[in-house]
This record gives sequence, C-alpha cells and structure tokens, in this order.
Amino acid sequence: MTDQSELRLRMLQAAEKQLAASPGHDISTRAVCEAVGVGQPVLYRLFGDKAGLLSALVDHGFDRYIQRKKALEVTGNPLDDLRAGWDDHIAFALERPAIYRLMFSPTLAQQPTAPRTVFEMLTRTLERCAQAGALRIPPELAAQQILSANIGVALGLLVRPDIYTDPGLSAKVRDAVFAACIGTPAPDPGGESSGRTAIQLAAQLRRAPVPSLGDEEQRLLLKWLDSLGD
Repeated sequence: MTDQSELRLRMLQAAEKQLAASPGHDISTRAVCEAVGVGQPVLYRLFGDKAGLLSALVDHGFDRYIQRKKALEVTGNPLDDLRAGWDDHIAFALERPAIYRLMFSPTLAQQPTAPRTVFEMLTRTLERCAQAGALRIPPELAAQQILSANIGVALGLLVRPDIYTDPGLSAKVRDAVFAACIGTPAPDPGGESSGRTAIQLAAQLRRAPVPSLGDEEQRLLLKWLDSLGD
C-alpha cells in the first residue's frame, strides 16, 4: 500500500468513526483531518470536498459488504444460501448502522454503482433456484422483491427500533417474501407449474446454451420461455 492510499484509508476510517459517533449522522471535514493529523488541503486533494469524502466512504462500505458476501459459503442448496444471504445482510446493517444508512441513503448527490453488483450477486443465487425448478417468478423479479424487502427491514430496525420491536421480524418477513417467490416444483403439468418449468428451462438455457440452436433461435426461445414465466 502506498503512502497516499494508506493516508486515504486512515481518513476513511476516521470519517466512519466520526459518522458512527455523531447523533446527527454527519461528519466534519476539519475533525476528520485533525483525527488523522493532516491539513484540510490534503482532504481536498484526495476527495475533492465533503461530498467526495462521503461518496468514497459509501464505496468503502460497499467494498467490505461485497467481500463479505463473496466469503459466504456456497452450498449445494441455493435456498439455504438465499436465507444465509438475507440474514447476513441484516447482520451487516446492525453491526455498522451508520455506514449502512449512508450506503442506502437516497439523499447522496452521486449514487454509487455498487448496489447493481449486490443485485447481480443475489440474482445469480436466484438463478440457481430457478435451475432447480424452485422459483415461482423470474430471477430478476424475485431479486427486486427480496432485496427491497431486505433493505426495508434493515432500515426499519435501524431508524425506528421503537416501532419495530419484534426480535423475530427479519425472519418472518424473509419467510413471507421467500414464500411469494419460491416453492417446490408442483407435480401437475398446468397452472403455476408450467410457469415455473418455463423459468427453470430459461435459467438452464442461459447457463448452458444448446449447441444445435443458433443465436437467433436461442434468443427467440428465451423470449417465449420468459413470457411463459411471467
């Protein structure tokens, strides 16, 4: 690590510590510089301004969040992995409430790109569920429902603990949302089972294209399967 990157990391750590200690969930650039022992021109050179420092702090938070997600065990059961992912998301929020609130705040002037990576990681797990025939709706729609509920529960627990007092709330919401998206394959050939079969075939085709089909044929087949899945 270069001297400049080490200094940048120290300033981010100081900013996060100040953010966690602040009743108003704010930081002072002057206080950050004083904590590290540098002048404010150094902060302006590394981050531009306070908004740039906050944006870098969000990126730093997402870097740790994503690395934590990558470190989770991938088992042979994607449903277990999905539950573990939900629970770990809540655990991260409760362990780092100040940075979590900043990461998922809609008030940032520059929105981070990392949430797209988080969404794609969840979608890949849901694609594994689809390949097993256990998804009621297409993976991307399921990811939208699950991630929005996961973030909503986490923010509720952090922002209004006086209202959300049920210690089992996260697990109950998780199970309710999962029940709407996930189920065991039904034995009958019609109704919901047909839609799930289409979702399963589409997921398998995206993972392993059929060699005998051309690109245009595969795109058309996927379009039909996605329509059936919807």
